[in-house]
Amino acid sequence: MNLTVRPAPPLRGVVSVPGDKSITHRALLLGALGEGPTRVRGYLDGGDCRATMGCLAALGVEVAPTATRTDEGGEGNALLVRGRGLRGWRAPTGPLDCVRSGTTMRLLAGLLAGQRFDCVLDGADQLRRRPMDRVIVPLRAMGARIDGADGGRRPPLAIAGAALHGAEQVLPVASAQVKSCLLLAGLYAAGETVVIEPGPSRDHTERMLAARGVAITTEGLRHALRGPAGSLAALDTTVPGDFSSAAYWLVAALLVPGSELLLRAVNVNPTRTGLLDVLVAMGARIARLDPRDEGGEPVADLLVRAGPLRAVDVGGEVVPRMIDEFPVLALAAACAEGVTRVRDAAELRVKETDRVATITAVLRALGARVEPRPDGFDVEGPVALVGAPVDSHGDHRLAMTAAIAGLVAARETVVLGAECIPDSYPGFGDTLARLAPEALS
Repeated sequence: MNLTVRPAPPLRGVVSVPGDKSITHRALLLGALGEGPTRVRGYLDGGDCRATMGCLAALGVEVAPTATRTDEGGEGNALLVRGRGLRGWRAPTGPLDCVRSGTTMRLLAGLLAGQRFDCVLDGADQLRRRPMDRVIVPLRAMGARIDGADGGRRPPLAIAGAALHGAEQVLPVASAQVKSCLLLAGLYAAGETVVIEPGPSRDHTERMLAARGVAITTEGLRHALRGPAGSLAALDTTVPGDFSSAAYWLVAALLVPGSELLLRAVNVNPTRTGLLDVLVAMGARIARLDPRDEGGEPVADLLVRAGPLRAVDVGGEVVPRMIDEFPVLALAAACAEGVTRVRDAAELRVKETDRVATITAVLRALGARVEPRPDGFDVEGPVALVGAPVDSHGDHRLAMTAAIAGLVAARETVVLGAECIPDSYPGFGDTLARLAPEALS
């Protein structure tokens, strides 16, 4: 499926972004381990989260849509997860299909390593190219019997049930997926599991485990969990709006002259809002309104107005706090005054695609001046972008970035392979059509 986008007049209105993808994954998995039913409100009904639901169904966990009461007294949609406890999952009859979701595979690897049955985690070709030794090696240090293809580095992953023990793990790269994998394995491990990060990464797993009664502590970059856990409380979860989805509209409103958007109920957990900090440093006019707490996460409405941007240097601790937002940051940088330099972001090379290479290819196709670096890229702006056919490379974040670029590029931008967008943002096209109908007509 291709998506054709034309230059847009000012974007104005209110946007409600879909539920946070990271929190939806974790709410489903922890709900499946809980003692009794859990309701997950505001969940993301995207392709990656559906992969997690499918794997849970294959493990004997019932996940079904249900109606729920909203805060305003009406009815909304939710998922009902019938938890089977820490030892209640059953052996699957075939490989567990994680489709394209690295989060599904890495988090399940931790949870399945301490089970009493064997299983295989597999997925689509795109997922089979992603490195999994970063979870295989530390899980083995905890006693897991796990192996991968391609010299033990990539999916499919074969996991044999084993008795786990705690271990201290020092991560070479800050990664919420790896940290979460090991902490979840710690639920089944005898003794203390310690994960030490080189920098901060998103902390949803720690927050959600503590809320469910797990003995977990965080001191700076050191996270410790004492296992094995006896049980997890069943706890209803309200999923806030996904900051990664909000990022596209933040940048769109900044770049399309005369725009003003209000983004409702966005998760502003500081481990997720690196892009917000960088955009403000670039001169963006973004205000946080009505800050509040929802489901244990900080939430706010974000008011953004169009305006000029200036180049910045990006590196260090901010990188893991915005690792999914670098494609759309690169677009903002192409329209900013000066040279934006991104460093310390080698992790981009092992996402859904090699995002250093694909960011470079997508933006160069539109006329941007981008130079790839081993651990990032340089973008020189401002440039007058010109629409062209752009390959999404099957990467949902690249596809949405190209669509936003089409709003400010001269002539038509054709996003090739836009069918990947619902992996993380199933309503993206509808929101784009509502805010800028002229761009799609």
